[in-house]
Amino acid sequence: MSDRAEELRSRILELTREYTALAHAPKPFVPGESRISYAGRVFDAAEVVGLVGSSLDFWLTAGPCADRFEKAMAGFFRAQDFVLVNSGSSANLLMVAALCAEDAARAQGGPGRLLPGDEVITPAVTFPTTLTPIVQNQLVPVFVDCEVGTYNINPALVEEAIGPRTKALLVPHTVGNPCDMAALTELAERRNLWLLEDSCDALGATFDGRLVGSFGAMGSLSFYPAHHITMGEGGGVVVNNPDFHRTVRSLRDWGRDCWCEPGCNNTCGRRFDWRMGELPYGYDHKYIYANLGYNLKATDLQAAIGLAQFEKIPAFVEARRRNFRRYHEALKPLEDRLELPRIDPRANPSPFGFPLTVREGVDRRALTTHLENAKIETRLVFGGNILRQPGFLSIPRRVHGQLEGSDRIMRDTFFLGVYPGLGEAQIDYVIEQVFGFFKEGSR
Repeated sequence: MSDRAEELRSRILELTREYTALAHAPKPFVPGESRISYAGRVFDAAEVVGLVGSSLDFWLTAGPCADRFEKAMAGFFRAQDFVLVNSGSSANLLMVAALCAEDAARAQGGPGRLLPGDEVITPAVTFPTTLTPIVQNQLVPVFVDCEVGTYNINPALVEEAIGPRTKALLVPHTVGNPCDMAALTELAERRNLWLLEDSCDALGATFDGRLVGSFGAMGSLSFYPAHHITMGEGGGVVVNNPDFHRTVRSLRDWGRDCWCEPGCNNTCGRRFDWRMGELPYGYDHKYIYANLGYNLKATDLQAAIGLAQFEKIPAFVEARRRNFRRYHEALKPLEDRLELPRIDPRANPSPFGFPLTVREGVDRRALTTHLENAKIETRLVFGGNILRQPGFLSIPRRVHGQLEGSDRIMRDTFFLGVYPGLGEAQIDYVIEQVFGFFKEGSR
C-alpha cells in the first residue's frame, strides 16, 4: 500500500470513530417513553472501525479476519477447532450432518455414523433450528420433557428414553442456563452416545468451572444481534472431538475434500495426485467432493465485527449476570405468584434472559400485555412445546412421557431482557412495572 493510501485509510478510520461517537451516542432513558428491548446490539467505535477497515481491504468472503476470529474462539474454548459459519442454525445443521457423514464411522468417542432412522434425544422445549437438522437428516427425534425453573431437558428422564436405535443427545442450554452436564456427560459416555450442545444462548456459561459448549463432541454458537456477541448474522461450531475437524469444514465448504485456505493451492503437495471415488486418477483435489455439503461461510466483514466483540465477552457476560441477579433479588417477594428461575449450584449461567413462570391464578398474557404497554419487550421461551407448532405436527418422532412440564412452559412462561445495553434505571423500571401489575388488582 502506498504512503498516500495509508494516509487516506488512517483519515477514513479516524472519521469513522468521530461519526460513531455522534451517530450512535447513547440516548437518555425516559421511563414510560423509551422502549426497553429484550435484546440488542451493544457496540462502540471498535466494531465500526473494524467493519470499515475490512471493507477497505475488500476481502469479500472469509479471509484474514475470519481466520483470526476462529483462532481466538478456539483458544477461548480450548477446543480442537472453531468453525465460523453464517448462523447458529447452520452450526446446528453442521453438527448433526457431521454425525451422519461417512467419516463419523471412524470417529472415536461415540457409536459411529448415524444412519436414517437412528434416534437423537432432545428436549420438547426448543428452538426450531435445534430440531430441524435432526429431521432433515432423516433421523428420529426422541422428545423428553423439560423442567419448569431450569427450562432445560429433565436429566432424570433421559436414560429411560434411550431405545435400541438411540445414538445421540442434542441438548440446548436454554436461555443461558447450563444443563446438568455431569449427568448428561456420564450418561453419554456410559451408553456410548454422541453428545452435542446447542450453546447459542449460553456463551460464557460454565458448569463445574468448565465452559458449556466444551463438553460434547461439538457445540454450536449464534452471533445474531440478540445473542451474547454479534456480527449481525453468524454462528460457529466448537469442535472438541478432533475426528470431526475436517468433516465440519468440508460440510461448510460445499462438501469438498480439499483443505486449502482461500486463495491457496496445493497445500497437500499432491493436488493432481489423488485417487478418490470413481474419479480418474489425478483429478484436481480442489474439485473433489467427499461429503454432501453446503456453502455456510460467513464474510470477513462479519468477522471483523466479531473480533471487536470477542474482546468484550467477559464484560458482556458479567453485565448479563448482574442484571439477572438484580431481577432475582428484587422479585423474590412475588414468589407466591411467579416462579423464579432455578440454577444448579454447580452452574454459572451466562443469561440470555430472565425467565418467569406465572403460578396458578395469574394470567401470563395479561402480565406480558401490561409490560408491553409500558414499553417493556418480552419473549416466550422460543417454540414452547415444539410438537404443538404448526410446522412440526407431522414430523417423525418418538415421545417419552407426557411432556407436562413442556406444556406448562408453553402456557405460562416468558422472559425479560438482561442484555448489557440495559442499565440500572431500565432494570428498576421493569421491576416497578412487574410489581405494579400485581398492585392494580387481583391478578
